[in-house]
Amino acid sequence: MDDPYKALGVAKTATQDEIKKAYRKIAKTDHPDLNPDPAASERFKAASAAYDLLKDAEQRARFDAGEIDAQGQERPQQQYYRDFAERGDSPYRQHSSAGYGDFSDVFEDLFGGRQGGGFDPRDFGGSAQGYRRSGAGQQGFNMRGQDLRYDLDVDFMTAANGGTTRITLPDGNTLDVKIPEGATDGQNIRLRGKGGEGYGEGARGDAYLTLHVREHPDWSRDGNDVTITLPISIDEAVLGGKIEVPTLTGKVAMNVPKGASTGQRLRLKGKGIKGGNQYVQLKIVMPSEIDDGLRDFMANWRKGHAYDPRKGMGG
Repeated sequence: MDDPYKALGVAKTATQDEIKKAYRKIAKTDHPDLNPDPAASERFKAASAAYDLLKDAEQRARFDAGEIDAQGQERPQQQYYRDFAERGDSPYRQHSSAGYGDFSDVFEDLFGGRQGGGFDPRDFGGSAQGYRRSGAGQQGFNMRGQDLRYDLDVDFMTAANGGTTRITLPDGNTLDVKIPEGATDGQNIRLRGKGGEGYGEGARGDAYLTLHVREHPDWSRDGNDVTITLPISIDEAVLGGKIEVPTLTGKVAMNVPKGASTGQRLRLKGKGIKGGNQYVQLKIVMPSEIDDGLRDFMANWRKGHAYDPRKGMGG
């Protein structure tokens, strides 16, 4: 925020009342708890910093004169700024942990104008939860912290069966997150009280994790049904028989019919996600080396049993 006037959308000749009205307008549309768009949050932060600088006439005059910059810091004398900031009445106070200064006058206008005190942000499309005025005679403003959003990669099996994933929060603390059975790509998980810090006595916001389920080389999913591609040998395809098949919860026995083909699908009822079905798609895999015995057998077999698997194909 290099130009506070530009951040508020006003001219340098704007009156204090015009500056206040400009900030109120931005707060109504871009406050993080009223507009989840990250771009709106950035506009609100810039406008908040600008209003914090310009609402005080003396401080505004010092900025216009070039004595302080847009952050309220002394331009020629950094040591003087640090010393002056120690004073309790300093206008160069640090912003709160929520990233905003003391704007109770604006928020009183926005939210506290109804008879009997208090405010209801539902007037501006928000939620009343977590918002309240301070007690009688107090000038403070309490506001629930901003909700934060993160992305979390989850492997296929954890999403299918459920499980626990450990994450590291921005403050360095770790948290074990429970992934529900059957979690889907794009699903959100809410972490209560793990969002941004509140303003004043306001409670912390929530954190929302958007799950991104990684693809698996052997498994695919359609709702609660899953499909695994299962390699079988040439003799298993010809002769059939009982083989072991992986499922989401362990291996089970399954019969392969004689004369099985690549792409053929077999069903294991109830072995999918939450009672869905598992489909086994067969894939015939040739041996890594063709020895003389197999080559001679197939050459002799073909003499009296040749067939055309591509018969009837167009083109």
